[in-house]
Amino acid sequence: MTTKTRLAPNLIGVPQAAEYADVHYRTMRRWIQEGRIRAVRVGPKLLKVDLNELERFIAGGAR
Repeated sequence: MTTKTRLAPNLIGVPQAAEYADVHYRTMRRWIQEGRIRAVRVGPKLLKVDLNELERFIAGGAR
């Protein structure tokens, strides 16, 4: 029997998160590396960002 982890429907990719926040992809990656925004690693090279957390970050004006 195999089990698969289901991703929350509010997780989005880094490029989509950058577009949503109206910043460059590299800026979003830097924010993740700095710990400003948490990301979930779902593969060896794939990160996902929680949309709710991103909205709180943007609303807080923490750019």
